[in-house]
Amino acid sequence: MGSERKLGYTYDDLHVGMAFRSPGRTITDADLVAFAGLTGDYSELHTSDVYAKSSEFGRRVAHGMLGLAYAHGLMWARTGELRETAIAFLGIDDWRFVAPIFVGDTIFVDYRIAELRDSKSRPTQAIATFDVEVVNQDGGVVQRGRKALLVSKVPLRGVEASKAASTSQRG
Repeated sequence: MGSERKLGYTYDDLHVGMAFRSPGRTITDADLVAFAGLTGDYSELHTSDVYAKSSEFGRRVAHGMLGLAYAHGLMWARTGELRETAIAFLGIDDWRFVAPIFVGDTIFVDYRIAELRDSKSRPTQAIATFDVEVVNQDGGVVQRGRKALLVSKVPLRGVEASKAASTSQRG
């Protein structure tokens, strides 16, 4: 999207309007089965070809929460773009399930910083709010909303410890 890909943005690199696109993730039959087992949601729309064929969608649909969970993993965790700054996921606002995600669809996440503000209680931290769209391989929006992330303005000790451990194991 609007930003060059870089791993490990620091707080000073971040700005309102900064945009990202995640790598893609193709949704498989195994994903639906595993998610049903993990959550206990065995709704026939997700697990029965016979039932789903007669539904308004004409085929099985991925769980909405599966799409949300995968989208979250595709963002910060998978790209590593905010490895240097991300502390904690704070929440979701106004999330909408706009269209179905089918087996065989590949989803991507387009996200941009909509707001960046200092934490009121922690001077070394800030809150980044992202406008998020989950899109399929055809560019159709399937989910959208806002996500908030607590970010650090100073280097994270965990990142430094991980780098040090990685370096010492190579030597």
